[in-house]
Parts: sequence; C-alpha cells; structure tokens
Amino acid sequence: MAYIKNIEQDTVLSLAGQVEAQPGQIVSRTLAQNRAVSVTLFAFAQGEEISTHDSIGDAMVTVLEGTGRFTVGGKEHFCHEGEVLVMPATVPHAVYAPEPFKMMLTVVFPLEEA
Repeated sequence: MAYIKNIEQDTVLSLAGQVEAQPGQIVSRTLAQNRAVSVTLFAFAQGEEISTHDSIGDAMVTVLEGTGRFTVGGKEHFCHEGEVLVMPATVPHAVYAPEPFKMMLTVVFPLEEA
C-alpha cells in the first residue's frame, strides 16, 4: 500500500515538473490525503486565484517555481521560489498568481486526543 500516490516512487524527481499549468486554470495533483495530512502540488496560470477560505489545519505553502501572492488574515505576502509560508488553522487566506507559479501545499490536520 502506497501512502504517497500520483508520483513515481524510488526515483529522483523535480516536484515542479510534476504539475503543469494550463491557460486560465489551476492544476492540482494530490500526493497524499488522509485524516492527518494532505499534500498537494498546484500550478497556477497567471491571473488565477483561490478565493478567501480557511482550513481546520495549519497549511504550509512551499513555492517551487515563480511567485505567489498570499493574503493571510488580511495581510499580503509575496512568496518566491524556495520560500515557505505557514497559514495558521482557521485564519482566512487566499492565493493569487501575479505570474505563473507552482507550489506544494501541506496541510496538517488536528487529530482528536485519544
């Protein structure tokens, strides 16, 4: 059973090369999804956006290529290739592509105490 899917295993790869933007679209590829964590690659065409929303988990963005604009709790951040930004749980956030860019989103969800 593979816990990480939709990506070749036991092979050195470029994460940015695993997803390609299409004109006027946001393309995503889920690599892992369970009740504890979600890992997804995104490729944004220039001008595309994900409108304001929130998450029950902490969301960490790693920009793989280009630059993204992230609005977190009303504060704007520009995140460039190789940089990360953590968007805390329950804080409203949005993503905008001032240029084509790619990112990996890792969300860590709270697990109920046993």
